[in-house]
Amino acid sequence: MNYFDSNEEPEKDPYQSPPPMEAQNPQPQLRVMAPKRVKPILTYVLIAVTVLFYFGQLIIEQTTGVDLLFVFLGKINPAILDGQLWRLITPVFLHGSVFHLLANMYALYILGRSNETVNGHLRFGLLYFLAAFGGNVLSFVLGKYNSLGASTATFGLLAAEGVFIWQNKSFFANKGKSSLMNVAMILAVNLMIGLNSGGMIDNWGHLGGLIAGFFFSFLSGVRWEIRRVNGLPAFGDLRGIKEVLMAAVLVFVAFAAIAAIPFLR
Repeated sequence: MNYFDSNEEPEKDPYQSPPPMEAQNPQPQLRVMAPKRVKPILTYVLIAVTVLFYFGQLIIEQTTGVDLLFVFLGKINPAILDGQLWRLITPVFLHGSVFHLLANMYALYILGRSNETVNGHLRFGLLYFLAAFGGNVLSFVLGKYNSLGASTATFGLLAAEGVFIWQNKSFFANKGKSSLMNVAMILAVNLMIGLNSGGMIDNWGHLGGLIAGFFFSFLSGVRWEIRRVNGLPAFGDLRGIKEVLMAAVLVFVAFAAIAAIPFLR
C-alpha cells in the first residue's frame, strides 16, 4: 500500500550528502606545456672525444715511452708561463688512468645530460669549458703540481645543478630541498676525498671549476616562468641569449685576470 499521494514528492533524506562540486560544475583540467628540452648531443660528443684522447695517450705512450699528449697539452705551470695558454683548457681532455677516465665520464654522462637537456647546447658548452678554464686557472695560480682531467668541468656541472634547483625551487615543490641536499652531499664527499688524497687530487682545480660553474649558472642558467603560448600556460625562460653571452664574458674575464697574476710577478 502506498501512503504517499501521487501528486506529492517524497520527503528528502536530511542526512543525504549533496552531490560533489565536481559533478555540479565540471571544470576542465588545466594543461601546462612542458619545458623545452633538447637532446644531449654535445654531452655524448664530449665523452667520445675525451675517450679518443685517452686512447691516443695510451697508443703514443706505448709507442714512444712518453705521454706526449700530456707533455704538449697538460697543465704544466712553467709551460703556461712560457706563453702556452692553451694549457688552461686542454687538460680537460686528458686523463691519467682508466679509473680516472671512467669516474669523470660517468659524472659527465649524468650531470651533462641533465644540464644540456634543460639549458641547451650553447649554455651547456659554455658552462663546461668555462668551468674547465676556471679550474685550471686556479690550479695554475695556487697549485704547483702538474694536473689533467675533466673534473674541473664536472665540478662546474655539479655547481650548476645546485643553482638550477635553487633558482627554480618553486617548481620543484617538496623535492627541491631534498635535491639540493643531495647535491650538497655529493659535493661535500668529493671535496673530502680530495682533501684526504695526500696531494694526488688537484683540489684547486676542483674549487676553480666549482666557482666558475656557480657564477656562470647563477647569471645565465634557465629560470622558469609560466607564460601563455597559443592560449595555453607554458614554461618559459626568463633569460635570453644576451644574458648568456654577458655571463660568459664576465666569468672568462674574471678568471683571465686571475691567470695574469703569476705573469705580473
